[in-house]
Amino acid sequence: MPSFLKPQFPAYATGLDKLGWWALRLFCLAVLVYLLAPILAIIPLSFSSSSFLAYPMPGWSLQWYQNLFTSDEWGRAAKNSFIVAPAATFIATVLGTLTAVGLARADFRGKGLLMSVLIAPMVVPIVVVGVACYLFFARIGLADTYTGLIVVHAALGAPFVVTTVLATLQNFNHNLVRASLSLGAGPVQTFFRVTLPVIAPGVISGALFAFATSFDEVVVTLFIAGPQQVTLPRQMFTGIRENINPTIAAVATLLILFTTCLMGVLEWIRGRRR
Repeated sequence: MPSFLKPQFPAYATGLDKLGWWALRLFCLAVLVYLLAPILAIIPLSFSSSSFLAYPMPGWSLQWYQNLFTSDEWGRAAKNSFIVAPAATFIATVLGTLTAVGLARADFRGKGLLMSVLIAPMVVPIVVVGVACYLFFARIGLADTYTGLIVVHAALGAPFVVTTVLATLQNFNHNLVRASLSLGAGPVQTFFRVTLPVIAPGVISGALFAFATSFDEVVVTLFIAGPQQVTLPRQMFTGIRENINPTIAAVATLLILFTTCLMGVLEWIRGRRR
């Protein structure tokens, strides 16, 4: 039984308290099923022998997975996604970690305003970000390039790294840094041998969020990417508009499994941290 369904009643709990406890858990479970049902409904459609996304399915087939792995368009889109997302994640992780460490150590006027600017990509409507980036990048020649796409994706993922690393640094013992410096280690050596190992779970968590953000991004990609920089989400968007077939369901199924694995790794890291 999942931990959140295991009864943990205090000695003074009444029958009404127990009934409320079970009612709340069952309600949360029903909401979870309601939210996941549309996502899970896509998975069987990826094995349909029909050429349309429809229930009931006439039969089972792996032809759409075969089409996915043999198609030049989908292959190019997957290659682009695995080029852009890791590069953007690396940039976002490095810059976000250094920013978080600097903010945690410093105390200056306007720090709150700076934090608001840093996390702005998380709250500003993504369409606004896409239009602004296109207008700016078109002037400097970064539109329709891998560089422009990676830079934008890194900017979208960096706030997640900043917030997770800052949360980790709340419990960081800065006396460890002082002790390292007093023993003759330099700032760089102290960071890599003392600070980074302690905050590594937060850094990895932020990197996973940044990777997921970049890998699933479609709106900004529509504005910035050219024909040669089409990613998987953009290819799916194009397929939905032009030619709907279960190949999209096959891609969606693989992305669901991939995202689930990422979330599993994240929960494992959190468990190790606790």
